[in-house]
Amino acid sequence: MRREYLPPAALQTWIDLNGIYCNGIGIKPLSEQRGLGIVTATESLDNEAILMTVPSQLVLSLENVWLFAKSDTHLREVLEAVGEYSHSTRGAILIFLLVQITHSAVAGFDKIGVSNPLSEYVKFLPPEVPLPTFWVEEERALATGTSLQAALEAKLRSLDREFSHLHDSTESVAWCQKHWWTAETGRLTFQDWKDVDAMYRSRALELPGTGHAMVPCIDMANHAGGDDTVALYDTDVDGNAVLVLRDSKSLKASDEVTITYGDEKGACEMLFSYGFIEDTMTSARELFLDLDIPYDDPLAMAKRAVAKSAPGFRLFLKDGSIDWEGDYVWLVCVNEEDGLGFRLLQTSDGEKELKVFWNDEEMEDLTKLRGLVREDRLWDVFHLRAITTLQSRTEQQLQELERSQTIISMSECDINNSTYQTIMRLRELEEELMLQAYEEFEEQVSAQIEASLHIQS
Repeated sequence: MRREYLPPAALQTWIDLNGIYCNGIGIKPLSEQRGLGIVTATESLDNEAILMTVPSQLVLSLENVWLFAKSDTHLREVLEAVGEYSHSTRGAILIFLLVQITHSAVAGFDKIGVSNPLSEYVKFLPPEVPLPTFWVEEERALATGTSLQAALEAKLRSLDREFSHLHDSTESVAWCQKHWWTAETGRLTFQDWKDVDAMYRSRALELPGTGHAMVPCIDMANHAGGDDTVALYDTDVDGNAVLVLRDSKSLKASDEVTITYGDEKGACEMLFSYGFIEDTMTSARELFLDLDIPYDDPLAMAKRAVAKSAPGFRLFLKDGSIDWEGDYVWLVCVNEEDGLGFRLLQTSDGEKELKVFWNDEEMEDLTKLRGLVREDRLWDVFHLRAITTLQSRTEQQLQELERSQTIISMSECDINNSTYQTIMRLRELEEELMLQAYEEFEEQVSAQIEASLHIQS
């Protein structure tokens, strides 16, 4: 779908018209790589100064999307047509963005949607967001062996399902049929859906008191982690979004005002959600590896049926050492002979439901399995199984990363240099983290076996 854009120079006019308060700062282009950014326009600013206030009605949140829908029939029709999906923050905002883009793309008597301040703000957003969901096949192949590979494949499948749901839900809505889906006049493509997803993922903030939301102008702030973070975003007593200079920070003219997108986020998540890995990152910090139940496990089907947690585990650094978490691991590591059981019971309404038991006691919450296993007299055995499972899966991922080096050497000359360098950095950081994890797991296994032999002797 054709998007309409407004030049950055026009943004200050939009800010003034919509009552956004700016205290000695402005938004201007920084560089091709960093795009627009917030920069100080005064000689000095002291710590804890309020740099910007964005009126609450301009915050693009779940609540405000439905408020806009009260006066916008076209928006409301789509929100209602897609059902429960539009009652999630992400679903509502993506649909809102799509309707705003359609509003500017369709001219004449068929004008779609009602113009609002955010209809114009969307036109200031960049035409391209360098997220992995836009990578071509050759670029995606470079991620083989990294945790990004599985995350990206899952995301693309999810986007495809969402787009299909949007189509199936709205093809009977007259204006959607004409302007989105009909072959002769329809404009909407899967690329457009990826575009609004990228807008949301790369700009959404966890705004106190509101939750995930897009905040015009504050979302123009670039990322800087740790002590380099200049400002924090918050909500004031009136529900407005505010940008506040951090305690002990001071700014002089032309300094950039940065926020953090999440200091705790790992290299994979930064690349996945924002399209970059910060230069100062010296570790992958964390990664998620999927985990499957062995094919010869007699309880495999039942375990998959009751599992609520993600099928895998998270490796992360904690005080320089490797730690991990994943309820799914414990489900993989225990079986019937250990005390795990399943029963098909009839509910009060006559339906059949699969229930989980540990030592004949029903478990309502599978997240409690680790605690129950830990209290068992065979805890050392179960813990050793878990560590060897983690070590084996980590080794498998390292081997896949090594094998995929062949793809790298073949593709080096055909890939955008910036994308290539970023993926190479991810591969290096994740390899270091997994090697450390493998070595620490090996030490834990050896220590536990040695302790067991000592007890037996």
